[in-house]
Amino acid sequence: MATDRIRNIGIAAHIDAGKTTVSERFLFFTGVERRMGEVHEGTAVMDWMEEERTRGITITSAVTTVPWRDHVVNLIDTPGHVDFTVEVERSMRVLDGAILVVAGPTGVQAQSETVWRQMKRHDVPCLAFVNRMDLPGADAAQAVESMRQRLGANAVTLQVPMGEGRDFDGVIDLVKMCGIRFNLEAPGTPTLTVPQAQWTEQQQVEAEVLRAELVEAVANVDDALGDLVLNDQDPTPEQLSAALRRATLARRIVPTLVGAALRNVGIQPLLDAVIDYLPSPADRGGVQGESPAGSLPGAEGGDAGVTLLPDPDGPLSALAFKMTADLNEDLCFCRIYSGTIQSGDKLWNPRTRRMERVARILQMHAEHREAVENAGPGSIVALTGVKLTRTGDTLCHRGTPHTLEGLTFPEAVIRQTVEPESGADRERLLEALRRLEFEDPTFHVLEDPETGQWVISGMGELHLEILQHRLEREFSLAIRVGSPRVAYREAIAGHGSGEAVVDRAEGATSGKPAFGGVSLEVAMKPSGGAPIVEWAPNSGVPEEFRPAVEESLLGSAKAGPRFGFPMEGVRIRVVSGQSRPGRDTEQGFAQAAALALAQALGAVQIDLLEPVMDFEIRSPEQFAGGVLADMNSQGANIREVESEGEERLLRGQVPLLSMFGYSTTLRSLSQGRASLSMELGGFQVVPERELKARGLVWE
Repeated sequence: MATDRIRNIGIAAHIDAGKTTVSERFLFFTGVERRMGEVHEGTAVMDWMEEERTRGITITSAVTTVPWRDHVVNLIDTPGHVDFTVEVERSMRVLDGAILVVAGPTGVQAQSETVWRQMKRHDVPCLAFVNRMDLPGADAAQAVESMRQRLGANAVTLQVPMGEGRDFDGVIDLVKMCGIRFNLEAPGTPTLTVPQAQWTEQQQVEAEVLRAELVEAVANVDDALGDLVLNDQDPTPEQLSAALRRATLARRIVPTLVGAALRNVGIQPLLDAVIDYLPSPADRGGVQGESPAGSLPGAEGGDAGVTLLPDPDGPLSALAFKMTADLNEDLCFCRIYSGTIQSGDKLWNPRTRRMERVARILQMHAEHREAVENAGPGSIVALTGVKLTRTGDTLCHRGTPHTLEGLTFPEAVIRQTVEPESGADRERLLEALRRLEFEDPTFHVLEDPETGQWVISGMGELHLEILQHRLEREFSLAIRVGSPRVAYREAIAGHGSGEAVVDRAEGATSGKPAFGGVSLEVAMKPSGGAPIVEWAPNSGVPEEFRPAVEESLLGSAKAGPRFGFPMEGVRIRVVSGQSRPGRDTEQGFAQAAALALAQALGAVQIDLLEPVMDFEIRSPEQFAGGVLADMNSQGANIREVESEGEERLLRGQVPLLSMFGYSTTLRSLSQGRASLSMELGGFQVVPERELKARGLVWE
């Protein structure tokens, strides 16, 4: 398939906006599935995990391929719950375009803002689809305005709803100026065109006004259409559509369509818009990578930037963006940017510096798989047989080594202990935990050295709860879990320095001979994040031992010196070293680095940091006062209270510790009618006076 006939898209939104329902309609209307899967019935094809079907939510991103208008659409259905935002992040990294689904009655919600930021970060053009237009209170104009106000998106209306509420059964296409009605009784039948002569007078007036606004909005960001408008020419549908495509690819505009996926209204025009306005791999052009000098054209004088074009005969370039620990065989999901992968190929992983053999290439349809012999640029496939590759790794040929930009993931904010009911299952539990950690980069497993228990950490209570259920269902383990705990961090206040030399002679009682000397400084990193290691020019540490020094320093920083929590926002700068050629050893430098770091951290103040969450609560007006008062009692910083019809939106920041189990409290305060969304907003210092109350220090 030519790359200009491929679309790689994702569907993303706030939870319960209807993403998976849209995906299921895509499968039906493209003929991939003969019956419609329903989320509320637990029959959705894209929600294939048992936990997804039981809970009625998407947990893991699912990949499928559908045909439409002689094109191939590779589709990823992503989760909407903030605990699984990593699935959206890694999907956006490999997609060319996206559909942002917004619920008509509510407009933009908290997670809509999160996925919009992810789209911007990865420069992904998108369409918007205002869903659930058949529900009371649905307002397409208000939803578009919320995208402009809350997202800063230049959203433009392409369609006008025909009918309201349960009478909503069609749309007016403002590009072609024609009406489209959908047969609600027989959704598999073709749509019905409604010419302007059959429109009501109100529909005619509204459509003409909105089309004029559409043309003006596009003309403001597209020079070719702007010239037509300045010459008082009314653009043809073809001219307007071409301008919309150019503006969308440049992320200057967000074309917005309307529909009701559950009632099968608006799906075919949305598929048309995917083909008409979202980019192909050819439109996106080459992907940027780094390559050692001389290994690829343009790579000269050390590591250099290279561009990998979507050419099936070019150097192979693929990014592993998702790993799945399947019971039968592990799957490595890849996006191929350049070159072609053949079944049986041996691929080079620059991170591990090892070869990987591809056993099979699989075309995925949710959990179902079909083996193919090869895959070229623009393909999203799953590989089997690779053993050492992890999320974010580049796969290429050894003769043309290079690395693509990897992936960054949010930090875990919640911890729990987990242990088997039977001591005989301890090894089985560890193996299962490692399997889950392999596929989920936001899930981490550590052993508590004092108790011997396994400590698991993740993105939220729901995240860990689902992983616990997977341990029980998929791995047949009986387990005990502790209460949720905050995943604290430690940070330094000020600067410190340390120096250490390890010098062991032959035959010393302390072990094998070793030598190494390291002098370093530690300082705060204003941007926060994981510790980093920097090297001063001419540091004196031999080049071949630097990886061991970095590994030792970063490993030591995983447990802070005061409480044992991971370090946050620490910059470690190696300023000098001592070397004895002929006596230097990797172990000597690694040990010296760890000792020097301990000395430096011992000379500075150590603060305890706790995660704080950005929250949004949507509540009916009559309960908003009680919710506001209760959030204030939880120590929340209320930043904004906004009215949206009969609802109130409360936004602010609150310590995570106050919010364990708060969803139950919120249901009680609002008779089950309020909703809560949270995501990590950063870390703040815990006052010293509170440490004793939290059981972290003793007198």
